[in-house]
Amino acid sequence: MSARAGVEVVNFGCRLNIAEGEAVRAAAIAAGAADTIVFNSCAVTDEAVRQARQAVRRALRERPGAEVVVTGCAAELERSAFEAMGARVVGNDAKGLAKSYQASVSPRRRGPISGRFDIAPAGDGLPPPREHTDLFKAVGPYAPALSGADHARAFLGVQTGCSHSCTFCATVLARGAARSATVAAVVEAAEVALSRGQREIVLTGVDLASYGDDSGTSLAALVEALLALPVERLRLSSLDPDRIDDALFALLTGEARVMPHVHLSLQAGDDMILTRMKRRHRRTDAVRLVERLKAARSEIAIGADLIAGFPTEDDTMFANTLALIDDADIVFGHIFPYSPRAGTAAARMPQVGRAAARERAARLREANARRRHLWMDAQRGRETAMLVERDGHSGHAENFAALTLAAPAAPNSIVRVRIGARDGDRMRATGIAA
Repeated sequence: MSARAGVEVVNFGCRLNIAEGEAVRAAAIAAGAADTIVFNSCAVTDEAVRQARQAVRRALRERPGAEVVVTGCAAELERSAFEAMGARVVGNDAKGLAKSYQASVSPRRRGPISGRFDIAPAGDGLPPPREHTDLFKAVGPYAPALSGADHARAFLGVQTGCSHSCTFCATVLARGAARSATVAAVVEAAEVALSRGQREIVLTGVDLASYGDDSGTSLAALVEALLALPVERLRLSSLDPDRIDDALFALLTGEARVMPHVHLSLQAGDDMILTRMKRRHRRTDAVRLVERLKAARSEIAIGADLIAGFPTEDDTMFANTLALIDDADIVFGHIFPYSPRAGTAAARMPQVGRAAARERAARLREANARRRHLWMDAQRGRETAMLVERDGHSGHAENFAALTLAAPAAPNSIVRVRIGARDGDRMRATGIAA
């Protein structure tokens, strides 16, 4: 936890939450909040919800005089549980509004602020509350969420919600239908990041590849607009493989300022499981996409989300997902054991069981670690550009390899380095004289 003007914001989960956490902090400070802890929660797994509950209980016990607020996806889905603890609950769409944190409307142990609002910067001209009676009906443009100035990279949330119906996912229940920020608003937020001296911008969202579906534009058009700015490094977070069209593919493979690192929302490597998940791609689609990406730009590193132990998954189905790590050259795996989420279709399917899901997730992680270490060893001796973090030692290569400098460099600088030996999940790097 870090405190600013008596406000502490604790972010759980995704990069979008990190970006939105700064809007939460600004809103609470603008409201004059003091001795306030805001937990910006995640609900992607039951473990994420458990961690949020544990943190809230600890804060209530250790800080009896503090205002404890819970927002984010777990707060939307587990509202009554957090209220029963004595915490305030602020809805996802209200968490960027100063009025949500005003002491006069949010004393501890009172009812929730649950109305749907757009995420918006704190300050004057706040929009009035709007009813959101239809979960799948967008309530207007999303206001971009920009992370703080305390990292060399800026996370920029450009989209929220999802209009798909994957059977395992509770995000649509917590965030509603997909809606995007306008291109002009995103460009303005990016200019703020650049004015702070941040050298890399990471675009993020719940379903980033669907950006613009609700407004007649596209993620590729947004990227092109951002490249008109003096941005040096632009990175995209998780992408649905079936939404990488020709225009986006060309930017990923042909634009030097778009980093050679593609993270795909794959979830599984077996067609029957993908069907039961209601995913929109098949195994061969994923493998062929990676082959095309690497043929066009060989230095691209592949990341992927994978779920182990989805309902009905048998040994053969799991083996197909396990083999996908090699077949799709996945070096940055984001691997979860399946956990049933209330209100989702998958929760009503025949379950594999928690123990089996955890065991399979462990096997996937082991296979991914082997693949990643082989990939890292192959990087040794290569030259790359490294963005140095604020500590002056750590940072990332263009392909997202985690590097540690042998000698410190200026924080927030981009330096040419030669990659050395692997040290765990990081690699040593030595600066190259200009």
